[in-house]
Amino acid sequence: MLRLEGITKTYAKSAVPAVKSLDLHVRRGEIFGFIGPNGAGKTTTIKMLCGILRPDEGRIEIGGADMAKDPIAAKRNFCYVPDVHDTYDRLTGQEYMDFVADVYGVPTKERRERAAKYLEMFEIADAAGERINTYSHGMKQKLLIAAALLPAPPLWVLDEPMTGLDPKSSALLKDEMRAHTAAGNTVFFSTHVLEVAEKLCDRIGIIRNGSLVAVGTLEELRGGKDESLESLFLELTEDDYA
Repeated sequence: MLRLEGITKTYAKSAVPAVKSLDLHVRRGEIFGFIGPNGAGKTTTIKMLCGILRPDEGRIEIGGADMAKDPIAAKRNFCYVPDVHDTYDRLTGQEYMDFVADVYGVPTKERRERAAKYLEMFEIADAAGERINTYSHGMKQKLLIAAALLPAPPLWVLDEPMTGLDPKSSALLKDEMRAHTAAGNTVFFSTHVLEVAEKLCDRIGIIRNGSLVAVGTLEELRGGKDESLESLFLELTEDDYA
């Protein structure tokens, strides 16, 4: 579903790549967790795979479409929840949902049903007629998630999606992630909550200093040891916390 081949990104004024020669294949039907210390390159990687940043080197393919050669086809295969609340604040919640539905060409009947479902699910239906600039932090996060789920693309790309969510909304999102992959779709998400990644993910990738240092199922990462993901993570990134 998602393939990154040798992607590298160096920001101006920096001699050290933020991401370097990163290879990753995320399969259909799996929840893939992407974890690492602050500054490890998680968000840079996500912005490249979403087409927000252009890699200096390498190739990105989503659903068989090359991001560089056919970015529109690639972007139709996923929806993205960023780690910041970049929304059109002068729109109402409902207008924002309709805007996203228009971008992805969601038919009228489906968009109404899905919008109603997700706005009710995340308990923001009563605020759907209000401008987004009146929303709290948590309400904006719920709206971004609801809008991303609405088009039902093959791939969800979620950057720290649980941040700002109450426990009920977090649990509902996890259920939706499981249902999405059970239907043969894919979820790629980053998180700092290792307990969530341990319980939820089919496979996990750990990034450190711009490079993947481990990829696999929890059992594969353990290598026969009886360790938690937290212990494994700290072992692989211990120099970052020294």
